[in-house]
Amino acid sequence: MSIRTGKQYIERIDALQSFISIDGEKVEGKVSEHPAFQGVMCSQAKLFDRQHEEDFIDKLTYVSPTSLERVGMSFRQVLTAEDLKKRRLAAREWALCTHGFMGRSPDYMNTTLMALASAADYLKGKPNCFPEHLQQFYEFAREQDLTMTHTFIEPQVNRKQYYIEDDETTIAAKIVDKTSQGLVIRGARLLATQGGMTDELLVLSSISFDLERSFGFSIPSNAPGLKFYCRQSFVDNTSVFDYPLSSRFEEMDAVVVFDDVVVPWERVFYYENLEVASQFMNISGFQAYTLHQVLSRQIVKTEFILGVVQSIIKTINIGDYSHVQQKVVDIIVTLETMKALLLKSELEAHRDIFGFLRPHQPTLQVAIQVFPKMYPQFTEIIQILGASGLMSIPSEKAFAADDGDLEHYLQSFQDGGKERVKKFRLAWDLAMSSFGTRQTLYERFFFGDPIRLASGLYHSYNNEEFVRRIESFLDKKD
Repeated sequence: MSIRTGKQYIERIDALQSFISIDGEKVEGKVSEHPAFQGVMCSQAKLFDRQHEEDFIDKLTYVSPTSLERVGMSFRQVLTAEDLKKRRLAAREWALCTHGFMGRSPDYMNTTLMALASAADYLKGKPNCFPEHLQQFYEFAREQDLTMTHTFIEPQVNRKQYYIEDDETTIAAKIVDKTSQGLVIRGARLLATQGGMTDELLVLSSISFDLERSFGFSIPSNAPGLKFYCRQSFVDNTSVFDYPLSSRFEEMDAVVVFDDVVVPWERVFYYENLEVASQFMNISGFQAYTLHQVLSRQIVKTEFILGVVQSIIKTINIGDYSHVQQKVVDIIVTLETMKALLLKSELEAHRDIFGFLRPHQPTLQVAIQVFPKMYPQFTEIIQILGASGLMSIPSEKAFAADDGDLEHYLQSFQDGGKERVKKFRLAWDLAMSSFGTRQTLYERFFFGDPIRLASGLYHSYNNEEFVRRIESFLDKKD
């Protein structure tokens, strides 16, 4: 099997019958027909369909080196600068389909798996490590066009830097047994975005001080004992007039519970190895490659936000005010900065120890400092410019029953009442609804704690040359 269609994606997820609980009730029947999942799964299905369209097949797919069939471009390993460019253009194309609002579209996790597989040699010869399992799963996911979610985070029981859980209390997922069939995992992990609507769950320990919580593996979402406990859905109704974004792109988040889940040995990449659990993500190209994909998506999202802001300005004719112009320029500066950083990361790409070409990681680390700080400002700009207009937004039903009052009294400089409200409902859904505020939180912490990310950049950035330059200047006598 090569690239799948949207219909095949939906049918496969429905057939899994994974354990999904939302609002205290287990989802029965087809998950794709549940109100909390219907819109986003439909949007995701369109991404798979786009791969088959004549105008996009060469941009979104490539020929598999093993099956010689078409597979997703986001699985492509990077050997040349052209490979990196192709990955960027493919990521942009899918992001344009969702306007950047689906942070866990399949290409993100495909990129994650590709990055880890590209560094599989790091696992060779190390205790309790199986690089061949990682490589085999990468090829399987690529050829089957799988969808994946992941859990990298442990529950927030105690956020002390070196917290070690009580042996008698199992909260964070850990190994409780090893059998001939595989590892037995018990406990919970956070935060599986799209939990329950993907084929697989990828579980990785990034930093661990406990052998029992040091592992990397992938399992099907319907594995016995695996449970997805979802938060409340932010889909209030399916009207694209009332909720133009949340009705389409509301990615669910879930707590994952492992109730003595058996992970088959062939799906285990490593276990009970503190060095690997702490270092593999950093040594692999995970951060460089995923940030390359993330930045491509965030650029598209910023373009969309700029379009929303300018639409508000044109609708109510406030473009002559200097403070309004400054707010738009703030968005433009962020957009162009991110575009420049993305291209710079490719221009300064380097060959890693595994023979693959990685985008310049320090440049991408700079980019991930910019967007999380600016995104809350974007939503604030929308709130300030929209002002009371973001409150005067009657529903689709109200307009259906309107005798002409709403159309007349809610008109704007440029638009009739319904058209103006339609634009302002979009702005509201982006900046003020439950979906919109979740997006703000999501972008703040998309790649982790911003302070820790800043610390990582501080310690990894090579500024010794600049220090030597200062010392050389001070040593000059003339």
